[in-house]
Amino acid sequence: MLVLGVVAAVLVLALALAGLAQAQAARGTAQTGADLAALAAATAVRDGWEPCGRAREAAARNRAVVVACTEQGAGVVRVDVESRAGVTFLGATLGRATAAARAGPASAR
Repeated sequence: MLVLGVVAAVLVLALALAGLAQAQAARGTAQTGADLAALAAATAVRDGWEPCGRAREAAARNRAVVVACTEQGAGVVRVDVESRAGVTFLGATLGRATAAARAGPASAR
């Protein structure tokens, strides 16, 4: 009986660690998508293009979805994204990672 309890505890711990690893990977994906989307948007502003469309394209290429895109003036753009990858357990998605990034010229700091 004790062996079954130890095995069950180890399995629960392994599942918890797997969930944490999934969450960290989703967070990294979301942050990468946000960073690259913000850079694409700031470059678009500099070049006279529509920034939020470029942000959406860049985010999509990095497995993320733009949930907010705001021009903050002086060439600065803030982008909020949600990762397409989420934490799943037994086939159900428990949550998705979100991230935000801001990009623009250094003179706007």
